[in-house]
Amino acid sequence: MPITPDRKRQLVTAALVAPAGLWLFVFLVLPFMAMVVFSFGERAPEGGYQAAFTFAQFANLPSRAAAFWNTMMIAPIGAFLCLIVAYPVAYYLAVKSNPKYRLVLVSLVVVPFWTSLLVRTYAWMYILGSRGIPNLLGMIGIENVRLLNTPGAVLLGIVYGYLPLMIMPIYVSLEKLDRRLLEASADLGAKPVSTFFGITLPLSLPGVMTGVALVTILLLGEYLIPQLLGGGKVFFIGNALVDLFLQSRNWPFGSAIAVTLVVVVVIVLSVAMRIAWKVSGSRQVDLV
Repeated sequence: MPITPDRKRQLVTAALVAPAGLWLFVFLVLPFMAMVVFSFGERAPEGGYQAAFTFAQFANLPSRAAAFWNTMMIAPIGAFLCLIVAYPVAYYLAVKSNPKYRLVLVSLVVVPFWTSLLVRTYAWMYILGSRGIPNLLGMIGIENVRLLNTPGAVLLGIVYGYLPLMIMPIYVSLEKLDRRLLEASADLGAKPVSTFFGITLPLSLPGVMTGVALVTILLLGEYLIPQLLGGGKVFFIGNALVDLFLQSRNWPFGSAIAVTLVVVVVIVLSVAMRIAWKVSGSRQVDLV
């Protein structure tokens, strides 16, 4: 029986998608299924997992309420601060910068990713520590300033670490902006502020929502920045997971927290996609 063109296209598509699908199934779906199974188990006497079927781990989630609260409060604030800093940068790169140097400027935004986040965070530990900015402030008479191990230090590290992830989606949206719309707005007598809020901002909202969703979702599982810049005083869900899996070896409880975190991420992503679709009208919005 001859293969029709449509059937041939379907087979080619399946062959191209199969490796990625297999990769996601093995390294994403199977580990998540294991976490779900563990979350209904019990901690073995020597630590780890012991087979059982109980909801006790989920009932114990309030004991880690502080980690959930810190994460749910600081992660959106960090994403918002990233947006405040990133939008002017992306706007300058996409609209105002010289096209001749635009590629170089965009490359400079990506350059920090070439260095380990651990190294960059340690640099901020020195800057915010007693021998950094507080020492300089002490020289001019401002004593007893503590910057490290505070929520402010964690937010600063978040903005510094995740800023490129916010800039790039917004830059892509602004770079695709039809300049004729801006020229038409100016010809019709609109002020620059009116043009920005009436044309530029609405057309860039898909990129804004993409950046906000991307940064927020990654921050929900952040561990390194609160550990180093928060000094154990700003506890995220990621820190709770490391403690449960590596220190107390309570795998079922850690799995319950991880499963809950995944559910929260899915909800955040769904809400963000819904909001982005509504505010952008019929324009396509891609968040992942």
